[in-house]
Amino acid sequence: MATQLLFYTNAVPVNKERHADLSVKSGKDFGFARLVNSVPLLTVEFLRAAPEYAVVFAGDGENIIPVAILGAEAERNAFVKDDGSWDGKYIPAFVRRYPFVFASSDDGKNFTLCLDDGFDGCNTKGKGERLFDAEGNRTQYLETVLNFLKEYQAQFQRTRVFCSRLKELDLLEPMQATFTLPSGQRRNLAGFMAVNRAKLKALDEDQLARMAKSDELELIYLHLHSMQNFARMLERIGASGEAGEATAAEAQGDGAPPLH
Repeated sequence: MATQLLFYTNAVPVNKERHADLSVKSGKDFGFARLVNSVPLLTVEFLRAAPEYAVVFAGDGENIIPVAILGAEAERNAFVKDDGSWDGKYIPAFVRRYPFVFASSDDGKNFTLCLDDGFDGCNTKGKGERLFDAEGNRTQYLETVLNFLKEYQAQFQRTRVFCSRLKELDLLEPMQATFTLPSGQRRNLAGFMAVNRAKLKALDEDQLARMAKSDELELIYLHLHSMQNFARMLERIGASGEAGEATAAEAQGDGAPPLH
């Protein structure tokens, strides 16, 4: 699985002294995400992400998070085309927020807006959107970015509550996806977890009722249903010329059926 830093290379705090003349030109070029095979996902995104991506869980301890699988190889994003465009209807918020990110040095009590100034779209030539106006005030663009990241952080906290619930109920199990290519070569994608169907069915009525009322049960079913996209991933990498046509895809784990 991909690392937490992913495509951020040099995130620095945004301030009007350093970035007084800076503009950011973002658009439809997602080449910065070309080398990642998964990105974090928020629970609020499950409904739109599940039809396209395999939604699984990664991490350990208190740091388990949902992720969207983007490719079958460690440094290959099957959703980024050669021209940098995104080959999918829904783009995860983690990707859309780039090159901005919140950073915290006090366990999440306070956050600082940061910018990856290694992003190709950062410039002092006036291309794109300025961060500060001539008087040094935040532009509407920067205010919009801040509001987006504030909402992202709020949804991230809700996502952590959901993941803590899954851990508390011991519903997650390690899994791997096995891809068989026409050549007979097999590839394994490991390092993620999924909900164990048998353990879910074994929960008592009160637990299931609480999860249904909080929409956690719906999130679990979206996650489970999305794993059929592992098979579609092979069609995608085959179409891109990366590995030819796929013959089979399976997700293996205790209590989980093969994906067909």
